[in-house]
Amino acid sequence: MTTAAPLFISPDLDNHWSRVVLAHGGGGQLTDSLLMSAVLPKLNNPVLADMLDSAVIQTGRDRLAFSIDSYVVEPLTFPGGDIGRLAVSGTVNDLAVCGAEPLGIALAMILGEGLSRRTLEQVIDSIAATANEANVKIVTGDTKVIRHGDSEAMLITTAGVGVLHTQHKLHPESILPGDVLLINGPIADHGIAVMLARELPQVRSAVSSDVAPLNGMLQLLLREVSDVVFIRDPTRSGLSGVAADLAQRCGRRVILKEDQIPIQPQTRHAADMLGLDPMDVANEGKAVIVVRPHAAEQALRVLRTHPLGRQACAIGHVGSEESAICELQTSMGGRRIVQKPYGEQLPRIC
Repeated sequence: MTTAAPLFISPDLDNHWSRVVLAHGGGGQLTDSLLMSAVLPKLNNPVLADMLDSAVIQTGRDRLAFSIDSYVVEPLTFPGGDIGRLAVSGTVNDLAVCGAEPLGIALAMILGEGLSRRTLEQVIDSIAATANEANVKIVTGDTKVIRHGDSEAMLITTAGVGVLHTQHKLHPESILPGDVLLINGPIADHGIAVMLARELPQVRSAVSSDVAPLNGMLQLLLREVSDVVFIRDPTRSGLSGVAADLAQRCGRRVILKEDQIPIQPQTRHAADMLGLDPMDVANEGKAVIVVRPHAAEQALRVLRTHPLGRQACAIGHVGSEESAICELQTSMGGRRIVQKPYGEQLPRIC
């Protein structure tokens, strides 16, 4: 997942770190600090500065989308998926939320010395199955082997290219007051499933990762509904991170309604047990979709016709106030500000 550029970062976050820490990779405020203070000033260009999930590049009459991501999840397999399904789905989804149809994926694997052949082939089988599900091919790649203390170590990088057939401009700048926020199903399943598999492997849980390629569902939505404004997948920093970024980038108050945000009972129970806010937990098969108010019901009907969107619902709207903050209206009638997570609650969940 590419983290959206914030409008403001505290000077304390920018200046008071001298070494990279694990939390810099969590997709939260510290990730923003690393990118905005140490990376982007040295690499800045108009395409990179847009900071969408994929770069959109004009080539003659065509518009191409390009994305890259690395996957370091531990353990390699977890209920509902594995690192191979995660890598293909993640790159396909980064292309799809920008409105692109995936054309091909490059696969790079860094394998720890001692990795079992059985594990490797299981992951490759999962990559092949997920690519087939997404109707995309693995067209090139690279493999390296390194000395590693963990004999089951595997790191994967995937890069994807896609073509944009739609004329939709899916961008935060297009958002207007009154626009409605939708999500295609329950939140927090992926992060909780990985956390339980890693920290409590002896516990049998009903929580399963939602990891899945969303391009089929999103292409259907964009074909049928003309007034889709913006889409983003709430991965590492969860729904909180996407909503807070959205408010900052459109410059308006984003209002979420707690009692309308779907979460499975077993996921909520596990999050409570682990002391985690489900709003901050990663998802790998969900998309937050912003649509014009008059298109919300049509968009929900279309999403619900797809297997990955059957539990789609509206979770909030964009207000008229130019405050650039996200507000959660709680089920008890209270209100609280939703902020992007500071660092990394769940190390190595993607």
